Amino acid sequence: MTLMFTVVLHGLPLSISLSVLIMVMLVRNPRLLLHSYPKDVRAAVPRKSLAERRESSCWAAMFLVLTIAFPFAAALASKTPECNFLEAFLIAFGVAFLFNLVDWLILDWLIFCTITPGFAVVPGTAGMAGYKNYAMHFRGFLAGSVLSIVLGLLIATTVALIPV
Repeated sequence: MTLMFTVVLHGLPLSISLSVLIMVMLVRNPRLLLHSYPKDVRAAVPRKSLAERRESSCWAAMFLVLTIAFPFAAALASKTPECNFLEAFLIAFGVAFLFNLVDWLILDWLIFCTITPGFAVVPGTAGMAGYKNYAMHFRGFLAGSVLSIVLGLLIATTVALIPV
């Protein structure tokens, strides 16, 4: 399999899984993702309740497991005697980065900023300027890119330690 095929083969299911998870969280209670909202929106509402913090932690755990599992599985599946550290890194990075692109362009810019569906609006904050803050989401994309690099390095290192 080519590197790009492997990235897409594992990156698309990751992107779909995490996108569905985020959308379910928003429909259930947009406050569960309050930490990801623009400053003006966060400032306009009370802090999360204890129950919301607990629920957010459960969702975050699922998010983290998926975020690590798919790139790890992709890098591990490509491990052969010919697969070097750089290839394992590029695969793990690519899978994580593909979700980062989907999150930025589709979830953040298209759905959150452009469409702004009612289920994504925290009660009492409709019409606030932060919902159209494209720059904040671009900065999130840049941070996600750095995290994709770090995740790729950690996974490639781990996979390199596993005997073929």
